[in-house]
Amino acid sequence: MTDRYRPGIDPKRSHSVELCAEDGSFTVFVAVLALALFALVGLVVDGGRAVAAQSAMTGEAEQAARLGAAQISVQAIRSGTVAVDPTAAARIVAAYLRSVGTEGSVTVAGDTVNVHIESSETTVILGIVGVQQIGISASATATNVHGVTRED
Repeated sequence: MTDRYRPGIDPKRSHSVELCAEDGSFTVFVAVLALALFALVGLVVDGGRAVAAQSAMTGEAEQAARLGAAQISVQAIRSGTVAVDPTAAARIVAAYLRSVGTEGSVTVAGDTVNVHIESSETTVILGIVGVQQIGISASATATNVHGVTRED
């Protein structure tokens, strides 16, 4: 008889003979562990790419907000005040975002320009398990400050 026995069981005693019922359980364990490690590598690689893309988007949003806040109203200057021209700010922000290959929204409130960008980063590894894209967004605000703002 070529049955396999569990270690520690005496094969001479018929009442303690048990066939090994755990054949293949190690293979399942290795498969589950490999899948978990694969998912972890995917999170590290694709997560790192998403963080890098979000950082770049933040820089683009900041630059767009600064450009918008620098659009001074000619009419306001002629009347003796300094104010952001909302139409010119929105136009220059949209032009800048197009030049860097993205789209976003801009709001102007007084001398403050807020830019918000949303995009997604295509995954490299997580796409195999069904996660095709990771959504990212960035916002930035710039305020036009003019004149003396503090005493030295």
